[in-house]
Amino acid sequence: MTQTLSAATDASSNPLLNVGFRIPFDQIRPEHAGSAVDTLLAQARDRVEHLAAAGARGFAGFMHDLDRLTEELNTVTTIVGHLDSVCSTDGWHEAKMAILPRVSEFHTALSLHEGLYAATKAFAATEEGQNLDPVRARHLKLTIEEFQREGAELQGEARTRLTELNTRLAQVTSEFGKNVLDATAAFELYVAPERLAGVPQRVLDATARDAAEKGHSGQHRLTLHAPVVMPVMTYADDRELRRELWEASARVGIEEERDNRPLIREILKLRREKAQLLGFGDFADYVLQDRMAGNGARALSFERDLEARTRPAFERENAELEAFYREQAGAQAPELAPWDVAYWAEKQRQAKYDFDEEALRPYFPLDRVLGGLFEITRRIFGITVTEDQAPAWHPEVRYYAIHDEAGTHLASFYTDWFPRDAKRGGAWMNAFLTGGPKEDGVEPHLGLMCGNMTPPSGDTPALLSIREVETVFHEFGHLLHHALSSVPVRSLSGTQVPWDFVELPSQIMENWVMEREALDLFARHHETGEAIPDELFARMVAARNYRAASAAMRQYSFGLTDLSLHVEFDPAGDADPVPYARDLMAAFSATPLPGNYAMIASFNHLFSSPVGYGAGYYSYKWAEVLDADAFSRFAQEGIFNRETGRAFVQSVLSRGNSADPAELYREFMGRDPDADALLRRSGLLPA
Repeated sequence: MTQTLSAATDASSNPLLNVGFRIPFDQIRPEHAGSAVDTLLAQARDRVEHLAAAGARGFAGFMHDLDRLTEELNTVTTIVGHLDSVCSTDGWHEAKMAILPRVSEFHTALSLHEGLYAATKAFAATEEGQNLDPVRARHLKLTIEEFQREGAELQGEARTRLTELNTRLAQVTSEFGKNVLDATAAFELYVAPERLAGVPQRVLDATARDAAEKGHSGQHRLTLHAPVVMPVMTYADDRELRRELWEASARVGIEEERDNRPLIREILKLRREKAQLLGFGDFADYVLQDRMAGNGARALSFERDLEARTRPAFERENAELEAFYREQAGAQAPELAPWDVAYWAEKQRQAKYDFDEEALRPYFPLDRVLGGLFEITRRIFGITVTEDQAPAWHPEVRYYAIHDEAGTHLASFYTDWFPRDAKRGGAWMNAFLTGGPKEDGVEPHLGLMCGNMTPPSGDTPALLSIREVETVFHEFGHLLHHALSSVPVRSLSGTQVPWDFVELPSQIMENWVMEREALDLFARHHETGEAIPDELFARMVAARNYRAASAAMRQYSFGLTDLSLHVEFDPAGDADPVPYARDLMAAFSATPLPGNYAMIASFNHLFSSPVGYGAGYYSYKWAEVLDADAFSRFAQEGIFNRETGRAFVQSVLSRGNSADPAELYREFMGRDPDADALLRRSGLLPA
């Protein structure tokens, strides 16, 4: 059906072939995707042959054109994938799945194109190719290395097999993500008000309104979206309800017709075969060759070292929680189960610090949070953010422009903050268009931030948890990395850096959320306008590192499970990857895990794209070390110090992948990272 509609679409009226800077989201339909991609693929193939066959060449006529070769195609495929993520329908999913094989085959053929590879090496041998400025020289070097990494030197059947592997990986990983989205959207549970005793009133109001809109007045509609699940798991006194929701979350990705378990083994097999076909021992070594970690063994060593140094505190925290639970619930109470941990940990925190994170929500209305974030970044980085107008994919979407101190338009971006049944979970930033310096000035960048934050409820604005505030700051850090890039080479711009460096700009932004000077710019009670009281702030700071070891171990479990699956597990053997992953994660759990635990089957980060965070989830902790250390310079020189902010822009935010990340870090800090910085910040080492 999609292909028929696509074929009938007149290219001259196809909005995906006339995107422009303000993308016509109000006009784009699923049936536009196929014909637009076919047109752009044909144009790109023509340009490839022209570049491969051209005679005398210089950087401007060859490497520059190669850099921009797939720009329009990438924009269109990003838009299609984005719309399938934020307003998913059968039509959008069919459209995405229809173009995936064609686009994947093209990119594989591009990386294997003998003429283009030969032409690139020929340019490298010219006098100009050997005397490029550092940024363009890096572009040339990385381009040749990428050709080699992607199989340009393969011949015959090996080349054919690589194309098959890439195409199948694109298909099966997309299906994995679709199963997670569909399973999450399909779940709903209607409960009576008494079952939600202990749950914050804002959640009661929102779930009651949701139920009424679905024809169930007098009840509450519970879903698997984070703004519902997390407060129920943390505050609901009804243990059976907590168990029901926890088990429903655990079933995502393993239910009939949406079962991702067979896909996991296939993805692991395909990835390993691809890596070995390209000359690597395993997928981790393939993925990490051009990242800061370098290889799977070093990444595993990094995670295991942190785990060993954190485990004593982790075991101490769990013993303290068990003792608190027995004191409160009695010796005859059942053993702690996974659906009890968040609930009793919150009770313990309130008893220990007299601090309930819910007490902070009234001070974090979303609009004020955004206003404060924009003011903080104005002071530090010298940019101004103003709201603007542009067509969007949903009425809740907002659009902004970023200008520098000279008034230059650097970037624009969209925001889409609240959950919907047809929108995938989590939070993310993405780039639609990459601009940067041009001969006649600056071409602006275009990006977006999406999330699934606590939505407004009736007359009450969207009141965020402090974790959600951190997420907003985090995603804006990614956006700044894109928006402030001044790299003249598109493929080296913005967030297109090694993945264990890409989280530095995002995670460093979270530090300002815990600074009083920063909070006072925006943390105001949505009704009274008062700032957070001193005593509440003091309790917040005191509780900051409550169960920090447990939070860290949770992240280690994801990183080590990911690496172990891609390095140590044999997907061609008899072992099942799902129980294998479950056994690994059990060592990081505060309570025993059920035998059928299969969180890995809904782990989008690892399995919903051909690479994604596969063999790279350790990047979060790697970058946390960088951000904890780098923020120490701001802490020492002033959290609003404009010169420190300027240095961070000049060394990190504006530089993209134009130099080795380790070199950029040393440029900002004057030394290599201090690996103890993260443990000190988390209270796991003396300050």
